[in-house]
This record gives sequence, C-alpha cells and structure tokens, in this order.
Amino acid sequence: MTRTRLTATERQEQIVGAALIAFAQGGYAGTSTDQVARLSGVSQPYVIRIFGSKQELFLATVRYAGDRVQALWRVAAEREPTLASLGAAYKDLLAERELLVVLLHGFAASEDPVVGDAVRACYGNLYQTVRDLTGASPEEARDFFAMGMLITVLGAMRVLGPDPVPPQPWMTSLLNTFHDHPDAAGPA
Repeated sequence: MTRTRLTATERQEQIVGAALIAFAQGGYAGTSTDQVARLSGVSQPYVIRIFGSKQELFLATVRYAGDRVQALWRVAAEREPTLASLGAAYKDLLAERELLVVLLHGFAASEDPVVGDAVRACYGNLYQTVRDLTGASPEEARDFFAMGMLITVLGAMRVLGPDPVPPQPWMTSLLNTFHDHPDAAGPA
C-alpha cells in the first residue's frame, strides 16, 4: 500500500483536526500533545516542531473554530444579510459539536493571559463580523450573542443538535420558548 505524502499545510490541518477532537474531549488543561499526535497519526515531537507548544496548538484550534463560524456566516450573509440568516447558519454548526465545545474550553481557559487575549480577539472578530454583515446595532448583536451562547451551551450538553440526550422537563420547557423568539440562534 502506497502512502500519500501530505504537504506541510495539509499536515498542519490534519493535526488541528485531531486537536479539535482532543481539546473538545479534554479541554486545554486536560489534553496533551501526545494525545493529539496519536489522533493525527504523527509523533509528539512532530506536533511540537509544527506548533511550538501545546498552547500554540490550542490557539490554532480556537482560531480554526472561530474562522469556521465566520466563514459560515459570510456564506449565509451572501444569501441574506440578516441576524436570522446568520442564526440559522449557526444552528447548522450543532452538527460540528467539537467546534462549539472548543470555543467553550477557550472561554474557560481565558485566565491564561495568552489564551485569554486570543479568545477575546476571536470573540471580538465574531462580534464585529455580525455587525458588519448585518448592520445590527450593538444591542441587537448583544441579544444575538446571548442567544448564541445559550445554544452553544445546550449543544455542548447535547440538549440540541444531532443525537440529543433524552429530554428532561426543563429542556422541553426551555426549548419551547425558542419558537417564540425571532433570533432563536446565534454565535458562540
């Protein structure tokens, strides 16, 4: 069997894909570069050679997640530049649960100054993208992000999205309120 040699960019993308899975499962503190290496099929020293440190790998993974959300919103805005359109597109990300969970882990790891700076920049970029694409006021963007955070948390807990857990009464009560809200989806 012949092995296909990947370019450096393809290998980097492969490692970030594995890191997305590993960090979603274990968070920043609970994930090692060795776990990422095993998932991506490379050696741990190779991961360090490419990224320099676990922190830089985590930051690359958070940036990837943020870029994925932005790209999805840009496509949605080409069709219809409204908060509702961006919200509907964000709901599609529930199928990519690891993205949302990595963003949550990034928020949780923001006590680390370097991680915090990067996560705040990511969130700020998402906020500004929403405002730029839709013309939303600061208050409209705030409400959009508040709903999005709720959806992100519910997605992380598997209340929403593919393969949800069996509903509990509180879940049903909360989810029933979504039908009455015009922006029932939003960002992380």
